[in-house]
Amino acid sequence: MWLHYEIKNLGDIPRHYARTKADQPALIDGLGRRSWKQLDDLSNRIANGLIGAGIQPGAHIGFFGKNSARYFELLFGINKAGAGIVPLNWRLAAPEVAVVIDDAQCALVFVDREFVDVLAAVEKLCKRKFKTIVFDSTRADAAEFENWLGESTAQDPDLRIHPGDTAMLIYTSGTTGKPKGVQLTHGGLNAMRLCEHLEPAYEWREGDVMLTVMPVFHLVGTGLSVQALYNGAAVSLLPALEPGNMLKLIARDRPTICALVPTAIQLVLDHPDSKTADFSSLRLVMYAGSAISSTLLKRALEEMKCRFMQFYGATESSGAMTLLRPEQHDVNNEARLRSCGTPLPLIEIKIVDQEGNEVAPGSNGEFWARMPNMFGGYWNQPEATAAVMKDGWYKTGDAGFRDKDGLLYIVDRVKDMIITGGENVYSAEVEQALAKHPAIRQCAVIGLPDAKWGERVTAVIIPAPGATLTQEEVIAHCRSLIAGYKVPKEVRFVEAFPMTATGKILKRSVREQMTRGS
Repeated sequence: MWLHYEIKNLGDIPRHYARTKADQPALIDGLGRRSWKQLDDLSNRIANGLIGAGIQPGAHIGFFGKNSARYFELLFGINKAGAGIVPLNWRLAAPEVAVVIDDAQCALVFVDREFVDVLAAVEKLCKRKFKTIVFDSTRADAAEFENWLGESTAQDPDLRIHPGDTAMLIYTSGTTGKPKGVQLTHGGLNAMRLCEHLEPAYEWREGDVMLTVMPVFHLVGTGLSVQALYNGAAVSLLPALEPGNMLKLIARDRPTICALVPTAIQLVLDHPDSKTADFSSLRLVMYAGSAISSTLLKRALEEMKCRFMQFYGATESSGAMTLLRPEQHDVNNEARLRSCGTPLPLIEIKIVDQEGNEVAPGSNGEFWARMPNMFGGYWNQPEATAAVMKDGWYKTGDAGFRDKDGLLYIVDRVKDMIITGGENVYSAEVEQALAKHPAIRQCAVIGLPDAKWGERVTAVIIPAPGATLTQEEVIAHCRSLIAGYKVPKEVRFVEAFPMTATGKILKRSVREQMTRGS
């Protein structure tokens, strides 16, 4: 990877490549290809349209739609106008979207035609008024957006953007309750590029194409796409993760790099068309969200025939904090595959106990991170920001340990730790034991209130198709693999789990459902 001294903020990315590779593709979606020159010109027109509409620097502008080239055109245009983009989660219910729009104080929301009726319902619930501008990601001849642009010129507005200005306001998935707006600044995102530049595992080549299938309202979708664009790669966009369409896009656009979560890798490989799919263009699959099992990795290596790299990060870190690099992916070393690797250059991670003291290698504690690519705080929530910061260290909320080789392992979220009979049980340890049972398709381990134990370890399980499973079998299986106090005292079977957009089980919702069912 390389650095460009003239790229100091996100709007500089299309400016730079409009000069150096004007006619080469920057964005690819269902409407075709946009060159760097087209991207730069349109983002200038958007910026001038916003400025002409009275949008002030520092304002927040919403985006309500699925993945499309229009999102990145708006991202750069909004940034060139000195404002920040707020990518809204289209999977949320109207009351949930209203909470985010009100909290972000969006002055304006760009909405894809598919979601016009949803946004109309949202608007009725909002306490603040905002302007709506409709675009259509499926039609090149849609008039509304062009009518709004009107006479806006493609002349660069050339506003001064400061490193501390917010480029993106990305709301957390809500797994912990009220969503928080994470302020990602131009300076923090540029510092992330510096960390990547110093990391040999990142390699970008002329002609690279990044396939983006994860939603742009999540950092995996937006952040990795911006990383690719910063390095001059084209970004091919799939509106939403649908395995069959993803395979068609791989055949059409021949991407060289793709970012997924392990759940998505599983879905793609399970699709009937994957048996005849041509994955030969792929050089690297980056994955995040969870570790990958040796079984899935072996299958992916055999069928996709490319390299794999895991990254661990948070929205608050503007990108990856650690990498399990391709050469560390050994299918014969399942223990190592559970690692999230080691930190990127310039990023420090320490593991501390509940008093904030560093623990010895092999001992569990909370990951704290210190880095130049830190977020700018939670929007309008100074108390929440203060709660996760300590002397320049970001408290990730992830619990784990560092082994003798320096590799980091996440065992759980701190909040998901179960205290039963005075013993600490990390749900991920129990889930790993459960995952070894062939009749278990998916599982979540939670703590439920218990008069005797304080909390009882409870396994919630989706059985494999056609499998029959009893509580007694599950308990006996776990007893052979983990300590007695970690073994589930109760097993419940379900047909589906509430999930986040990135394929994570919403344990808070599972806990609420199981508590109601007690």
